[in-house]
Parts: sequence; C-alpha cells; structure tokens
Amino acid sequence: MVGTNARAPFDRIHGLGSAKAGAWHWWVQRVTAVALIPLILWLTASLFARARSDYGAFILWLRMPWTTVMMVLLLIALFLHMALGLQVVVEDYVHTARIKIPLVVMIHLGCFVLAVTGIIATLRIAFGG
Repeated sequence: MVGTNARAPFDRIHGLGSAKAGAWHWWVQRVTAVALIPLILWLTASLFARARSDYGAFILWLRMPWTTVMMVLLLIALFLHMALGLQVVVEDYVHTARIKIPLVVMIHLGCFVLAVTGIIATLRIAFGG
C-alpha cells in the first residue's frame, strides 16, 4: 500500500506546467519544420534554374500565381518557425524574467514585422506595384 506522502509530489503538480500550452508550441514547430522542407527545396531549385536570368525574368517568375502563393507560404512558415525556435532558446537559457519576457516579445514582433514586410513585397511585385 502506498502512503499518502508518496503521492504528494505528483498531486501538487497534476494539471500544472507547460503541457497545456507547450503541446501547441511543439506541434506548430514540427509542422512548420516539415512544411519548410519542400518549400526550401522548391525555392532553391527555382533560384538555381534562374541563376543566369536577368532581373526582369526574375520579376516575371515571381508574378506567376503559383510562385506568389509558394513564396507567401514560405515566408509564413519560415518566420513562424524562427519565432518559435528563438523563443525556446530564450526560455531555456535566459533565467531572468525581467529580460526573458521582453526578449520573447521582441522576437515575436520582429519575426512578425519581417514576415509582413516579405509578404507585402512579394504581393507588390506580384500585382505590379
């Protein structure tokens, strides 16, 4: 028979901890990593195929609907993956809450700004702006 003291530590932590929000973070990190594999391969192959093209040919390529969609998906997956990965690094290695919380906020805002800037630039090229 197990005494009440043997279960006390488990009872104190049951239902607490990062398992509530951490599962979403873990899944999104994995999904974006898997999504980035074909997207990066597509971008690399496309850029190598156009290595000797001039600027005008590159712009025409980026204006193709399929290319625009793929580029926007790449930017979303890339910067979301980057923000989540950098957040984990900060949470693991920065131990002062005064520094950690603003750093995580800056990472997410910075990645959001970069993603939006890339998407706007891609759409402006795609729509002739």
